[in-house]
Parts: sequence; structure tokens; C-alpha cells
Amino acid sequence: MNFHKSTADVFVPDNLPPAEALSRTTHLCIAAHQDDIEIMAYHGIAECFGLKDKWFTGVVVTNGAGSPRSGIYGGYTDEQMQKVRVLEQRKAAFVGEYACQIQLGFTSAEVKDRGNPGIVEDLADVLRAARPEVVYLHNLADKHDTHIGVSLRAIAALRAVSAETRPRRVYGCEVWRDLDWLQDDDKQLLPCSTRSNIAASLVGVFDSQVTGGKRYDLATAGRRLAHATYYVSHGTDQESALNFAMDLTPLIDDPNLPVAGYVLSFVDRFRADVAGRLA
Repeated sequence: MNFHKSTADVFVPDNLPPAEALSRTTHLCIAAHQDDIEIMAYHGIAECFGLKDKWFTGVVVTNGAGSPRSGIYGGYTDEQMQKVRVLEQRKAAFVGEYACQIQLGFTSAEVKDRGNPGIVEDLADVLRAARPEVVYLHNLADKHDTHIGVSLRAIAALRAVSAETRPRRVYGCEVWRDLDWLQDDDKQLLPCSTRSNIAASLVGVFDSQVTGGKRYDLATAGRRLAHATYYVSHGTDQESALNFAMDLTPLIDDPNLPVAGYVLSFVDRFRADVAGRLA
């Protein structure tokens, strides 16, 4: 594949040719930043880990230039930080035994520019090559503008590919806003209990973030534990770690379904539930 950015990075941990590596993909995550994949889509990584008939592929859309930094990384330029972030993402792909890790190298400004066709075209190429069964995106109630931009570009790409290329499930996952507010009937449960050692390692390899001032390793594990415990009030925990997701599949099955209206329907049901309990 010829991506739009010359800085795009394709890494295959077991050294297969990229086309062959991508073709075995069953679970695919399209995320905004390095380490988003490991926070939001561990469910998919765990479902594929160590298996030969299921494979996880990660796609990071942005270049990592604007990430916060301190400590030994405090004096790094954006160019230096981009190199660190690309390497850290490769490390995570190796630890998680991904089929393939792609980093497209766009800027956040480009992601948020709806008139830029390059991101949609690159993502559509990946989807055609991978033909995943399951896709993980940022949820559309996330509070990070770049996350929303990536998900909107990904939805456009999913709508652009042929019907036989589209996945059977598309999840909108948690990073910068939890989804515990969703009605239980609306929650998509993504168990993350297996191989807690791998789960911790995947977030931990991003040293520029963890020791650079953001304890994503502790926060990610804490959120998963909290969800597992607080999901059911009148029953024992069935999982030790749990992520919630928003079902985005209807937006792909029906390309004419308005995105904003679909997302706000979740908010409307939450509002009605709160109003009903107060009444």
C-alpha cells in the first residue's frame, strides 16, 4: 500500500510481508494516538493473543507530535518525540503479538479537517487489505477532538468500502470519556480479565507517557476494575476487568443514518432514565 505520508510506518512483529500479515487480521483497531490502542482495545488484543486463527492489527492515525512530556523527555522536540512514540508503539505490537502495526503519521489538524481525503483513503486501503471481522474505534461521545475526528474519518472509510469488506461489529471504545453512563442495555461489554500481565505491559511500554507525567498504566487498570465491580449492583463480579463500548455497527450497516442523531439517542435514553428515577 502507498500511504499519503512518506513517514508512515508499517511494522510486522513476525516479519511476514505486510500484505500477508494484514490479510490474516480478524480484529482491527483504528486509534488516534500511540497507546490509545492498548487502552481502548485490549479486549481484541486478548481475544487474539497466542492464537493462529485470530489476529489483531493496530492503526494509529496521528504522528504523536503534541504529546505532553516531562522528566527525561521534557526537552525533546516534536520531531524527537515522534520517533520515541513510533518506537514505543512498535514495542507494544511486539508484546501483544499483533499481526501488523500501522502508523499513518498525520497531524491532529489534518485529522480534524473534514476536507482532507487522505486519511479516509488510507484507512479504506487498510480495511480492504485486512477485511476484519471486528473493528474498535474511539466512542463518539469522547471529549478529545482528535479522537472524534479519527472516528469520523474511520466511519467514512468503513462506509466507502464494499459491503463484503465491512466488519460484522464496530465498537466505540473508552479513552477520554468513560461509558458507564450508558444504559445497561446500550453497553457493549468488553471483558479484559485475561492475562493481566500482558495488559499491564502493553500500557507500560509507553514510558514517555507513564514517566513523562501521565499514569495511564494505573488509570487504565483502575477503570477496568471499577467497571467490573460497579457494573452489577445486586450480583457478584463476573470479570476482574471490564471495558464498556458503544455499538457503532448501525452507522456502518446504514450509511444514511445520521451520526449525530444516532449518538445523541444514547444521551436521550440516559436523560430519560435520570428523569424517571427523580420522578
